[in-house]
Parts: sequence; C-alpha cells; structure tokens
Amino acid sequence: MKKISFLFLTLLALTAACNSGEKPVEKREGKTAERRIISLSGSVTEIIYAVGSEKELVGIDVTSTYPAVAEKLPNLGHVRKLAIESLLALNPSHVVMLEDEVSPDLKSKLKQAKIELITFKHPNSVEGAKYLVKEVAAWLGKADESAPIVTQINSDVRKISKPDKKPKVLFVYARGAGTLMVAGENTPLEKMIVLAGGENAGKGFTDFKPLTSESVIAANPDVILMFTSGAQSLGPDGIFHVPGVAATNAGKNKALIQMDGQLLSGFGPRVAEALMELNKEFKKIK
Repeated sequence: MKKISFLFLTLLALTAACNSGEKPVEKREGKTAERRIISLSGSVTEIIYAVGSEKELVGIDVTSTYPAVAEKLPNLGHVRKLAIESLLALNPSHVVMLEDEVSPDLKSKLKQAKIELITFKHPNSVEGAKYLVKEVAAWLGKADESAPIVTQINSDVRKISKPDKKPKVLFVYARGAGTLMVAGENTPLEKMIVLAGGENAGKGFTDFKPLTSESVIAANPDVILMFTSGAQSLGPDGIFHVPGVAATNAGKNKALIQMDGQLLSGFGPRVAEALMELNKEFKKIK
C-alpha cells in the first residue's frame, strides 16, 4: 500500500491538539489488569464500537468522529501533534493506530512509558477495509463479531452499479477560503471516486496541491466533491465563488457533493455505505 502522506493526515484533521512544551516522559504507574485503549484512528475507533468493545476505550484522536458517542471521550487531537503528557494522563495499557501513521518519536515515548503500541495495516480499498475489520476484531478477541460486518460490506458493494455517464470529479479540501487543496492521484479520495464509478479530475500530480483558477478550469470537473465541514467553511454556495470554478461544468450546473469526512475517506466498516452514497450522487450528474 502506498503510504498516505503527512499532508493528507493533516488535511483530514478537523482540529489539532495543542503542542505544549516537551517534558520528560514518565513511566506508567499501577498498570491495571483491564485493557485501557487509546485509539488514534477514526477507522479503528469505529470497529471497536462495531464489535462491542467500546468500554475498553479511554481516549480517541481527532478523526474519531463516529459513532457520535465516541466524541464524549477525551480527545487527544491529531496524531501528528500529539501531546504525550495528555496521553499518559489517561493511563492507557494500549495505543492502537494505523501502521503508516506511527512516528519514531511516538513509538519511542510509548516504549519508554511501557505502553503497548498496536498497529494495523490499512490498504485503501474495500478489501483493505474488510481486512482491517477482521484484524482489529481478532485483536480484541471479537473475531466472530467481525463476520456480520464483512458480510454487510460484501452485500452493499454488490448493490453498486456504474452510472450511465462516468463523471469527472474534483475533490476539494477547504478550511475557509484561505486553504483550498485538490486531491490528485494515489490519494484515498481518488480511490473512493473510482470505486464509486467516477473519474478523478485531479490528474498529473500525486497527493494534494493548492487549487488555482487555471488548474480547476483545465480539470473541468462535472462535479465538486467536498467534506461537509469544508463546504460549510466557505459559506452557502461558497465553492462556486472560488476563481475558476464558475467556468467549469460543475460550476455552470452548481454540481456539488458533500459528505462526512470520516465516512468518505476512512475506509472503515462503513466503506460500502460511503460508496453507495457517492455512487447514488454520481448517477444524478447530467
């Protein structure tokens, strides 16, 4: 699996944990027999809830937005801006996260604090989502509970059919008008667009790059795809006021698809739900 870049991880974050001054890492005291888990992945958090192990969770990261009840747990912010002191304060026995997101610094500090780090591979595909579900469930001792989830994914994926017209789709990440990025090749967003029956309009570059009027006109997407939070940050119809967008097919037809960020890009247990929703929207494009 191609490594998801630091840039995408930063873009996906809805907020960032404060980076306070570094202090020496303290060892955990009084390790309890029960498992106390901090999840630093929204997809892993979803699976923990889906298999009924949520009582073992004591903390989450910023991408853990589903189910909504998870947001009642202490939030440690973005994994790349994690304050180790805040993590240690929750007295975890285990920290779980995706393999590609582990920094050497975090790994070292967890080892020093004698906290077990559990990592999972996570290919950005339907098969990768099913693999993650099974692996996380097995680690939790809930292997049997993963079977219905995988069965549902398979069933839902079979319901997806190609749209009559393959739309050209441009994913735009926004945090207000000052931060506008478009998704290129080999990104999780491109994978979702293609799996749902569309064509990524972001060609000729990998990862993300700043949106410019010239590039968006050249891409000429049939529809703009955005996280709901990003679209809202621009205001009503704000994306269509961005220079260049009005000249595209998407701009002329006011074609915009908004989806929850974790649902769209998480490749977790709801991956088929996300694909079905996106596929349904693609079929509406004229």
